Amino acid sequence: MAKRALYLLKLVLLLLLLVVVKIGQIPLLPLLFFRKIQSIKFSFPTLHFALFTFHSNHRGRPKKIYNRIVPKTGKTKFFLITGFIALFFYSILFAKLITKLPSPNQLSENKRPISTQILDRNGKLLYQIYDGKNRSLIQLGELPQHLVDATIAIEDQRFYFHPGFDPIGITRAFWNNLTSEEPPQGASTITQQLIKNTMLSSDQTLSRKLREVALAFWLERIYSKKEILQMYFNEAPYGGPAWGIEAASEMYFDKKAHDLNPAESAYLAGLPASPSQYSPYGAYPERGIIRQKEVLRRMVEENFISRESADSAMQTELSFKPHQNGIKAPHFVMYVKQLLAEKYGERTVSEGGLKVVTTLDLSLQEMAEKVVAEEVDKLAYLKVGNGAAMITDSRNGQILGLVGSKDYFDAKGGNFNVALATRQPGSSIKPVTYAVGFEKGYGPSTVIQDMPITFPSPAGEPGGKSYSPVNYDGKFHGPVTIRTALGSSYNVPAVKILNAVGVPDMISKAREMGITTFKNPTDFGLSLTLGGGGVKMIDMMSLYGTLAAGGVRHTPSAILTVTDSFDNVLEDNHRAEGSRVLTEGVAYLLSDILADNRARTPAFGPNSELVIPGHSVAVKTGTSDDKRDNWAYGFTPEYVVGAWVGNNDNSPMNPQLSSGITGATPIWHNIMANLLEGKEDQKFIKPKDVVEVAINGRKDLGLINLTPKSVISSDPLITFTPTPSNP
Repeated sequence: MAKRALYLLKLVLLLLLLVVVKIGQIPLLPLLFFRKIQSIKFSFPTLHFALFTFHSNHRGRPKKIYNRIVPKTGKTKFFLITGFIALFFYSILFAKLITKLPSPNQLSENKRPISTQILDRNGKLLYQIYDGKNRSLIQLGELPQHLVDATIAIEDQRFYFHPGFDPIGITRAFWNNLTSEEPPQGASTITQQLIKNTMLSSDQTLSRKLREVALAFWLERIYSKKEILQMYFNEAPYGGPAWGIEAASEMYFDKKAHDLNPAESAYLAGLPASPSQYSPYGAYPERGIIRQKEVLRRMVEENFISRESADSAMQTELSFKPHQNGIKAPHFVMYVKQLLAEKYGERTVSEGGLKVVTTLDLSLQEMAEKVVAEEVDKLAYLKVGNGAAMITDSRNGQILGLVGSKDYFDAKGGNFNVALATRQPGSSIKPVTYAVGFEKGYGPSTVIQDMPITFPSPAGEPGGKSYSPVNYDGKFHGPVTIRTALGSSYNVPAVKILNAVGVPDMISKAREMGITTFKNPTDFGLSLTLGGGGVKMIDMMSLYGTLAAGGVRHTPSAILTVTDSFDNVLEDNHRAEGSRVLTEGVAYLLSDILADNRARTPAFGPNSELVIPGHSVAVKTGTSDDKRDNWAYGFTPEYVVGAWVGNNDNSPMNPQLSSGITGATPIWHNIMANLLEGKEDQKFIKPKDVVEVAINGRKDLGLINLTPKSVISSDPLITFTPTPSNP
């Protein structure tokens, strides 16, 4: 019996220890008998002592020491006493945490929110998140039942049965957080969410969570379930200034809450979990639809509706009210708002009186918006429906302009933010391949046979497919230097270089330069260098910014400073440090090639829109398969500019669209020309490790003490036996 009691006590204390270790917010307990814990120091308000523990790697010795400290006959007594001490201190800690709690009766008191302002870098107002007016109270009986059911299904299916907190949900979340690598799961009930939204901060600490649980239990003793649910619907955050279901219904669907249909109810029910992430006006509007489907699925599982009704709701088209609320640079502002909400919580962002100075230059933003709108309209005949652009500072990665779509207020998907979406990059990803090649000994003068070639599996594509790359113009060009191959964006040489350096090395380098979407190398083949893996524009701006900064990567940033309503500085990002991921020499060689108009002339001609007269500008284009995405990225030592055209639904554009002449290039050209107008030419500074070399009779640049590899017939990595094909 004693052994069983001891075993259960150990198990309970171990679980408590795991909670502490996982959350990391309160001191460890004196669990002297867990041998795998190593000398941990911990403290209570008036107690400090070191914990002597044992390590299983020291075989034999720990047991001897242990037996000296605790006589064999006194082990059970020792463990029981230790357990009671641990529980005693936990009781003291819990009592301390729940003292001086606010009374749930304060829920009826009115609070005075303070507006949060988002400003550009020069202090110009972009958006005032809360205007103090958009709140309407509503009675629970006025709401449609499908809205109530949807909310309970997705937020708290045991709402009517728990005492304010859900032990089953807490246990499930606790176990999942211990055993899963996924982001931590919460287990907050509707009652707890009401407490968090009205009485406590959004801090992710154990002490706040304990207060939340205690207050939720207290609240359920004061109010009925119906009253709690009604208060929740009037206090829940639905995004922006919409606090409460009535304000949300009016803001998103321009109707009263009692008029919501099942599809709209399911959509709104999913918003409070993360309004910035799921909002149709936010950075990722498609996530709201995914969330709506999850709500409907849960409603079916909880027997609130039938599968047929859920399918019908999924097929119901949602018509959102145009979001026009005195907002400037809307795609950028919504991106900033999401960043703030993830860090400070929805209520703090909406009502906490934050002053946010961003990196944006409103004058440059408005210029870019005008260019995108004008050029996309000109491309309507080529079946181009949308365009986007970004401007960053080459020296620090700060976002100076972000145009996510040609018209944010267009009811047909205008709020879709291409800068944050995953799209196919086409040849614009090629510089990464050549960066790895230069690190491994190839150089601008290395000659590659641009001839037909077939790569069998597994060198080709995943799934055992062989791969036969072709060039953009449908021709093969014989022996070409890497300078010409990259400048003119020939495909076959890039694939041969990737085959030589390896897909895993390219993926590793891409991640170092800022690409976040390349995960498992086995998912990609040699077509990766031609755009076979999806990327985000914001990541590509980091990639090209790395070249512009001489090999130093700066993650694109949007916020300079954040201060609270008392002028306390919460964050200051003026001196954000970069990280070197390329040598200066490799970055310069790539920049020099991309700025060499002679190198791109064979493909684009001498007078293309890739040229900015009087300025040294490096630039690269890219077009995905079937012309679904068209890109242009270019940079100087001061600016990086990216541009895209395509369609939100990924439908192909007209085959007559010509990269370098039409498509994204005119957008890029006009923005860059406006940025450089009236400024002196800034050339890329050649570092000391770049020298002139001669190879095979050709003179070009190379890295000091590293003779570029020459492609000859004895080099099987690059020179292949051609397969029969018509040029």
